[in-house]
Amino acid sequence: MIGISKLYCRTVEPSDVLRYGRKSKKLPSHMLQFSSDKKPVVVWNVTRNCNLHCVHCYSQSDGMDYHGEMTTEEGKKMLSDLGHFGVPVILFSGGEPLVRKDLFELGKYARDLGMRVVISTNGTMINRRVAGELKGIGVSYVGVSLDGLGNTNDNFRGVKGAFDRALRGIRHCKESGIKVGLRFTINKRNVDDVPGIFDLMENEDIERICFYHLVYSGRGSQLIDEDLDKEQTRDVVDLIIERTADLHRRGKKVEVLTVDNHADGVYLYMKLLKEDAARAGEVLELLKMNGGNSSGHGIGCVSWDGSVYADQFWRHHTFGNVKERTFSEIWMDMSDPLMKKLKNKKLYVKGRCAKCKYLDICGGNFRVRAEAVTGDIWAEDPACYLTDEEIGITG
Repeated sequence: MIGISKLYCRTVEPSDVLRYGRKSKKLPSHMLQFSSDKKPVVVWNVTRNCNLHCVHCYSQSDGMDYHGEMTTEEGKKMLSDLGHFGVPVILFSGGEPLVRKDLFELGKYARDLGMRVVISTNGTMINRRVAGELKGIGVSYVGVSLDGLGNTNDNFRGVKGAFDRALRGIRHCKESGIKVGLRFTINKRNVDDVPGIFDLMENEDIERICFYHLVYSGRGSQLIDEDLDKEQTRDVVDLIIERTADLHRRGKKVEVLTVDNHADGVYLYMKLLKEDAARAGEVLELLKMNGGNSSGHGIGCVSWDGSVYADQFWRHHTFGNVKERTFSEIWMDMSDPLMKKLKNKKLYVKGRCAKCKYLDICGGNFRVRAEAVTGDIWAEDPACYLTDEEIGITG
C-alpha cells in the first residue's frame, strides 16, 4: 500500500513511526506498513460463496457451496495460532464473508485474541442489524468494494442494483459508528468514474479509500487487455494525488491509498522532488521503511479450505494447509524454495526490476503479474509504468 494522503499531505512523518518502535503490535493500523518486524497481516477467505459475480474476482467465486470449507472449530484453532504468532490484523474476506453464518463468532474470537479485525465485503448484505453486530464484536474497519458509480459498478459486479445496496450498507456502517471505506479496482471500464468516486466520498463523508491496480489472477487474468496502459496509469495516479491534496487543503482529512503497484511510491517521490525537496527526503525514508511489496513476508493468505498462500492473488502455489500444520510453522518454514526466496525476493528479480535503483523501496513489485504475462515468477512486473531513465537504467 502507498499512502497518498500519508506521504503527500503530511499526515504521517518519519518520527511518528519511530516513536512506536516500529513493532507491529504497537503500531496503529494506519502505520502498519512501516513496521520493522513485518508480522504478516493475514487475509482469510472464510468462504468462496458469494452473492455477486465480479468480473475480476481473484477467487473466482459464485453463489454456491464449495467443498472443504474450514469449520468453526478449525477456524478458531487457526486464529489462536495467529494471535500467538503476533499477527496484528486479520482480514475476513471471501467470496462474500457475510455469507458465512459464524462470521460474527469468528470475528469476536479473533478480537478477544488481541488482533484487529477487518472485513472486506461487497457491502450488499449489510443492513442495520448486521452493522450493529459488526460494531458489537469490535470490528476495526469495513472495506466495501465499489468499482464505479451506478451501472458501472453493477456491470462490474454482475448484479443489477449492487451499487445502491452497497451504498446503503456503507450508510448503515456509518450510522453504527464503524470506520468504513471504499475499495476500487482501476481498469479501462471504470477509470472515468474516479473523479465521481472522490465526489461520492465527500458527499457521503467516507473517510478512507484504497485504489487497487489490477492484478492478473483468477477471473482478473482475463482482463489483462483491460488494464490501463502506462500513460493512463500515470494520469490516474496524478488525478488521485491532485484530488487527495485538494480534499486536505479544504480540511477534509480523508485517507487515500493506492494498492498493488509499488511504482506509485517511486512516482510520488519523483513528483515531490520537483515540488518540495525536503519533504521528498522524508517520504523516501518512509518508503524505505515500507519496503515495497511484501507478499510472503508482510502479508499472507489462508483460503476457505485452509491452504496458505503468499497473498490473496497467488492461489496456484500453496505452502501447506492449516488443517495439517499451524500457519506460523508454515510461514517460517524455509524448506520451501519459493517461501525462502519471497522473504528476500530482491535477490532474485530479473530484468528492469533487478536494475532499478529504487528496488529497495518497491521490492520488485508484483510477482503474480510477472508470472501471468511471462510465465516467469522473477521477471519484471509488466505494470511498472516508470521509464528506464527514471529508474536509473541507461544504455
